[in-house]
Formats: sequence, C-alpha cells, structure tokens
Amino acid sequence: MNTKLDLADIQGNILRGYRRDLVRHLILEVTDRAAARRFLGSAVDGGSDTVPAITPGELWDIKPPFCFNIGITYEGLRALGTPPEHLKTFPTEFAQGMTMRAMKLGDFGDSAPEKWPAPFDRPDRVHLIASIHSDIADQLDMVEQQVAEAFTVLGVRNGRNLPEGKVFFGYVDGISQPRFEQVYDPEQEGVDEPIDPLGTALLGYPTKQDGVLFRVPTPHALGFNGSFNAFRILAQDAAGFEAYLDQAADALMEHPKREQLVDPNNLDLIGKGLDMHGALREVVAAQMCGRWRNGIPYELSPDAQWPEQEVSLTNFDYTHVSRCPAGSHLRRGNPRGGPIVQRIANYTRRLVRRGMSYGPDFDPQNPDTEERGLLGSFIGANIGAQFEAVMCDWINLGLQDPRITGANDPLLGANTPETSWFDMSLPDGESIRLHGFPRLINTRGGAYTFLPSLTAIKYLSELSD
Repeated sequence: MNTKLDLADIQGNILRGYRRDLVRHLILEVTDRAAARRFLGSAVDGGSDTVPAITPGELWDIKPPFCFNIGITYEGLRALGTPPEHLKTFPTEFAQGMTMRAMKLGDFGDSAPEKWPAPFDRPDRVHLIASIHSDIADQLDMVEQQVAEAFTVLGVRNGRNLPEGKVFFGYVDGISQPRFEQVYDPEQEGVDEPIDPLGTALLGYPTKQDGVLFRVPTPHALGFNGSFNAFRILAQDAAGFEAYLDQAADALMEHPKREQLVDPNNLDLIGKGLDMHGALREVVAAQMCGRWRNGIPYELSPDAQWPEQEVSLTNFDYTHVSRCPAGSHLRRGNPRGGPIVQRIANYTRRLVRRGMSYGPDFDPQNPDTEERGLLGSFIGANIGAQFEAVMCDWINLGLQDPRITGANDPLLGANTPETSWFDMSLPDGESIRLHGFPRLINTRGGAYTFLPSLTAIKYLSELSD
C-alpha cells in the first residue's frame, strides 16, 4: 500500500514543528452550532479578515504571522452534529476521554481529574482546543478575538519557549522527533534514525507492524489523514527536582564508588566551576533523564556533559551493556532498537511531541512555589497503542525490562518518596540505587482530541441537522 501523501490536506502541526516562540491554546465550547460550522468552513477555505485560516502541512516560502490549528474532542464531534453511526467508529479511548482513562495514565492523587482546574473539571463542555503559534503576542490576541465570535472560550493556556530551548528542569528539550516517509523536514538534516511510516501519525497509512493499519473512522472524508492528540498540562516541580538532586548528591558523596560516576580530576567535563557535589548532582540529573542537561546523550558521553569531541544528539542506540540506565526517562519513552521484553514493540509506539513551557521564570538559587510546567501535545495515529501504552506499560510500570519493572519513570512517573527507586549505572556493570524522590510532574488538565484533515474540517462544516 503506497498512498501518496497530500501535505495540503494535513494540519501543519502534525508532521513538522513550527518553531515559534509563543503558543496560545484556546479551550472552546460549541454553543452555536451554525456559527461554529460557518467558522470551520471559512477557516478551511483559506480564512478571511474575520476568520483565521487553518495552517496546512506544506512548507512555506514566507513565514506566516501565525499558525492556526484545531483539535476536536469526542464531545466536540457530537456537538458539531456528527451522526451517531460515525461517532461509534472512533476508538474507545478517544470516546471515553482523558478523564475516564486517568488511572491508566497515572493521573491519581494530586494529578487526579477531580483536582484539575476549570475548564478541565467539566470535560463534557471541552469541545475543541484551538492552537495559535506565533512570535508576536498581538497575533495571539487577534486570533483569539476572531475565534471568540464563533465559540465560547472556556479557558486559555499560554506557552513560550524558554532560552536555549530548555524546560524548567534545565534540560534542552524537543531534540528527537520521528522522521516520516514522503516528508522533508529541514530540522532533521543529519539525523540518522529509522524513518517512520506515515501510519505512525496519520490514519489510513501502513504502520511499523506488517499488515497492521489502525481503523479509520467513517466516513472516509472524516477519518482519513486525521490523527489523535493527547493534550496535557504538566506542572513541573522544578524546586523539588533541584532539592532532590541535592539530596542524592549528599548520599553519593559518602558512596565508595562515587569516583566511578565522576572523575575528580576532570570535573570541568561535567561543568565549569563545579565541585564534586555539584558534579554528582549533574550526573544524577543526566542518568535520570538519559541526557545531560545540555542535551548530550548519556549513552554517547557518560563521563562528560561537555565532551572534548563533537557528539551527535540523535544518532545512537542502546545495547545490553549501555551506560544509559534502562530506567531513564529517555529509554522508557523511546527504547530505540535496544533490548526490550517485547521486541516487536521497538519503534512501534513512537509519538510526535510538541510542547512549550508555561508559568514564570525559575531561579534555582531562589526557588519558589509558583506553578510552572509544560503544555504538551503527544500525537499519534492511535491513542491506546501509542500514548497510553507508553504511559502505562513503559513510563509507570517498566514492563519493557525486568530490571526496572515495578519502578516508575524518575521524572514523569507517578512516584512517591516512600516507594520510588532508580538504579544509576556504573562502568563496572554494577549500579547504585537511589530512593526517596517525589512525584516531580503532576497533570493539571488535558483532553484527547482528534486532529482532522482539511477535508474532514470541510466535511464537519457542511453537516446539517
């Protein structure tokens, strides 16, 4: 099956990133069905002076002032008038929605949906999430005002890129993304990783598993070329993370094998001006993530955050003797071609990750309790087989490797100080077990959305009662 891809029919935020400085996510309710349909019809036809155009997936010659895209929840499809016989062809997890799938995702305790602030406390009213990307704040305001003429705006979430492409934990983010057949992405120049089939992200195309295609909702005009998104608001406890690095480094200072983690004669390779305690903090951060905070893969440079020779950020794999811990965030979320229990699952759960930070700046020297974190989109052709499988089986249960089964992801997992553990790797093949870290990321809202093709948006705009 070799279906030719029409990028003009794909929403532009699926297969490539926009690389804009700002984002605004509008959480919308359909309260006037006719007005909502008229808006969608105009948006998909190129927009107007009063309606923003949907941004397609084609590369542009001239950078537009903003990019505009939409995701629609199951309740949103119903609110727009999608017939019941077509609604029932959508996957169960999408129909149930993120709040009903909370336990599978690790959303309990402080992450439980009943603790999510408005408007995510009323998932039945969350019908669309419209995303505006721009480098200019005035553009966000203008588009929001236009959208508000056709929908009820229940809430707004603003995001921004932090300096050096980092997140509040101090890591450079967004380094490794899937590469797709038939798609040229200038951001992927020099990346030597397997090319993913289009069915990884789009409905109606082959997947990594031979003979497996995810079911396309009907009618064809609605389902084909669509995708799904797990939109998540993830609060990051930056102060708690820095405090735990101190706690772990304190313990490692007394460990007889600490010099296997840090060469006391080469501390500058870890960071300029660091003492042994500071260097151990950075090694803990690097092993928990799988990358040093500057983005260098721990697998390729286990002894230096600032290696003397150039190191690729993307071209590497894992083996049975990898120095990157099996329990690291990077290996859990994407084990690449490395050894896992279910070898057929290698490269089959790839997700497109888009995200920007929200909240005030964070100063590790003067920690505060302000909420800050990440507005994340986790995009794939099947929520259950990709996003939920990664979150449940790999992030929170560790089923891909017997060495980590029973432990959660140290950064993203649903941890408690009483039960958390993480094994740091040593050059001699042994490990040092860390304990006592808290849950560092809590969910503060979210929704499962369908990212329709432009043909599908046109179809929805032409529905009648």
